[in-house]
Amino acid sequence: MMIMDRIALALAIIGGLNWGCVGLFRFDVVAYLFGGQTATVSRVIYTLVGLAAIWCVSLLFRSEPDTIED
Repeated sequence: MMIMDRIALALAIIGGLNWGCVGLFRFDVVAYLFGGQTATVSRVIYTLVGLAAIWCVSLLFRSEPDTIED
């Protein structure tokens, strides 16, 4: 797995956990930590999570795992 795949997967998981908190508890962790939903930092994080999710779609269509053979 490439480093970009791991970063994208981690961001997608973080986004999923945040949406879980929004759905279950009506609590947006990103907005809480970074000053509201309209704060610049929050919007950057939301954008990165969205881009990571799009990147993760490519993981579904790869025919072989990216491995380095010795």
